[in-house]
Amino acid sequence: MQIAYLLYDRFTALDITGPHDVLNSLPVTESVFVAERSGPVRNESDTLSLVADASLTEVPSPDVLVIPGGFGTRALLEHEPLLDWIRSVHEGTRYTTSVCTGSLLLAAAGLLDGAPATTHWLARDLLGELGAKPVPGRVVEHGKILTAAGVSSGIDMALRLIQIEFGDEAAQAVQLGIEYDPEPPVDAGSPEKAPQPIVELVTATYRAQDSGTQSDA
Repeated sequence: MQIAYLLYDRFTALDITGPHDVLNSLPVTESVFVAERSGPVRNESDTLSLVADASLTEVPSPDVLVIPGGFGTRALLEHEPLLDWIRSVHEGTRYTTSVCTGSLLLAAAGLLDGAPATTHWLARDLLGELGAKPVPGRVVEHGKILTAAGVSSGIDMALRLIQIEFGDEAAQAVQLGIEYDPEPPVDAGSPEKAPQPIVELVTATYRAQDSGTQSDA
């Protein structure tokens, strides 16, 4: 099963490395990191690079597509070379997936028109503007499309994909193997749980970062 992990300038690292570590636990998977051009691609904080093994044209028919989020998505919402590739690849995938704001690219490609989907909680309005029906679920399924909410939920999405494809025991074995048993020291992982001042702080920080990214684009 070939799994294509899309890279682009200013992606979020955990959106890729989380699902990869989960799915790479299976011996039947082949990972390929893909970008418009092969070579190193920088993350959104410009502190880490992942290397694209292949260009888009070299990966025409993966079994699974994983699209990460990141502030770099905003510059790609009308970037037809990438959107055309996503549309073309989706026709032949067994599963097309996204993490965080990666679903914005799926929506921009027209794959989520009128469909339920999730994303980072601060990007739900934009996801709706792009034609999807935003819902607050951590992992949302629509046919062969699986969208995951913010960053860490990519791990949940990948475990769900394993459960669908290989069954409960396989998913349990992988979950145990990576010891995914989170017990965070605070319970503020959603806007519904976090104190209002924290929600406002994160919102302001996010908006400032997003604005800066669009100015640089």
